[in-house]
Amino acid sequence: MTQSKVFSSNKTLNLKGRLFDLTTPKVMGILNVTPDSFYDGGRFTKEESILLQAEKMIKEGAAIIDIGAYSSRPGAIDIPVKEELKRMAMAVSVIHKNLPEIILSADTFRAEVAKAAVDEGASMINDISGGQDDNMFEAVALLKVPYLLMHMRGTPQTMTKLTQYNNLLKDIVDYFHPKIAKLHSLGVKDIIIDPGFGFAKTVEQNFQLLNHLHYFKILEKPILAGLSRKSFLWKTLGTNPDGALNGTTSANTIALLNGASLLRVHDVKEATDCIRLVSQLNISEINN
Repeated sequence: MTQSKVFSSNKTLNLKGRLFDLTTPKVMGILNVTPDSFYDGGRFTKEESILLQAEKMIKEGAAIIDIGAYSSRPGAIDIPVKEELKRMAMAVSVIHKNLPEIILSADTFRAEVAKAAVDEGASMINDISGGQDDNMFEAVALLKVPYLLMHMRGTPQTMTKLTQYNNLLKDIVDYFHPKIAKLHSLGVKDIIIDPGFGFAKTVEQNFQLLNHLHYFKILEKPILAGLSRKSFLWKTLGTNPDGALNGTTSANTIALLNGASLLRVHDVKEATDCIRLVSQLNISEINN
């Protein structure tokens, strides 16, 4: 099997006129500018630390930096739009002004914040809510940027209680289909799907999702795997987020073998190495 078949996506995204090829998987580095994110909360809240971390991730191989200004960990505090806007605009602005070639993604479920982020230099929207903001799809269409559509139920405050599915994989596909159709009807062509590891899923459901990630190829969109230091990994290993790097690398390898086109991670070098190694495999020989 050739490398192009190992990796599922041969899609090209249009990032404000800049073509971005996902034929070979890429790494999206996580940069949370919040005080309370589950792993890196409070580490990057000042301009200097934000810029230094962005530079570090790019040197280690990140193709995109995903900036989050609202913590989505289970039970996180719901902050006002004004506070999220302030954090997001500052982070995007300082990186874009100093490192204008870096591709920036805005991790937000609020259309108002998405618009502000793109105005400051972001060229992609990562929406964990899948368009719960009624204005988000229209905003993305007007902004003409790629949209990362994630599966989630409820909110970060309620999602842990919403894990009942008739058929996990089918229910998630059924969630995506009408949303993708709506985005297409608005003229949004560049869509990435994220099955939402850790969002309204039990430990067992997350592993089922990982094992069957290739199922979502039916949607004919690039697939993002956001596994980095997630609780289903560290709980299984009997550790904590700090001790979950090895588990994350193992899970990322499985995701790549099952068709992931983007790895969203805190640890860029390890994910980049993972892609380089998996790219050397001949999967047909292994399966035989």
